[in-house]
Amino acid sequence: MSHNSASPSRRALANPKEVADYLGVPVPTLYQWKYRGIGPQVHKVGKHLRYRWAEVDAWLDHDVDLAS
Repeated sequence: MSHNSASPSRRALANPKEVADYLGVPVPTLYQWKYRGIGPQVHKVGKHLRYRWAEVDAWLDHDVDLAS
């Protein structure tokens, strides 16, 4: 199976800018959250930080109090 083949159950990994835009926060906030261990799960791919959309959504659903 080729890694280039599109899978309907798989979404592309997100970069910090995409996640920051999605969450409505500045990119430096994501870096601060990573440093403090409180943000969505982040993965290093080579020298780049990437996020899985499902993990971002799970973090948002579980860890964020939208009322505050």
